Amino acid sequence: MKSAVILFPGTNREKDMLDAIERASGVRPDLIWHRETSLAGYDLIVVPGGFSYGDYLRCGAMAGNSPIMRAVKAEAERGVAVLGVCNGFQILTETGLLPGALLRNAGLKFICKYTHLKAERCAAPFTQTLTPGQVTEVAVAHNEGNYFADQATLDELEGEGRVVFRYCDADGAVSAETNLNGSQRNIAGVVNARGNVLGMMPHPEDATDAALGKTEGLPLFESLAHALAPA
Repeated sequence: MKSAVILFPGTNREKDMLDAIERASGVRPDLIWHRETSLAGYDLIVVPGGFSYGDYLRCGAMAGNSPIMRAVKAEAERGVAVLGVCNGFQILTETGLLPGALLRNAGLKFICKYTHLKAERCAAPFTQTLTPGQVTEVAVAHNEGNYFADQATLDELEGEGRVVFRYCDADGAVSAETNLNGSQRNIAGVVNARGNVLGMMPHPEDATDAALGKTEGLPLFESLAHALAPA
């Protein structure tokens, strides 16, 4: 699997993402500076977390207009798999690759903690190693993770099975109490209509190494490596 991780000024999770993908696939991704204009030949493109451009104007707004994002959009339209995590999710909504927006957390405070996630569906190529209803625990670290969309869009996401992850408790129960940032319908991750672009707020890359205490994020990267490896 040939993969690329995009680097913007202010990105701070690129090394974690590089390590996670290499653990799952055995191949180190290429790190691509945001001023590049081509991403031809990649099987997977990742927009990692951080604070691109210092989150000025609006999270992801400036990064969404970087030259590299035109290439990301072009490759996504060709069917290439694209993963956006945390600030990457924000950037994907800013570019229109995913619907909705990420607003300030309901409590107006930065949240950095472990949270439980419920896999709503098997969304190849991202989560085909997870079973619907499976609960994992990974970290979140964000100030603007409150997923918002109009009701018509939310109903469309639900009706088309495009909600991939929801915030839940350890038993998989979804409720207002398990909604740590105010996201509508506890949504933590969604895919586009074609199914090749996934955005999620939690950080699966931080749970891929037993030496660091957690490996529950590894199946997502193993799923990608398995699905996207050349025949």
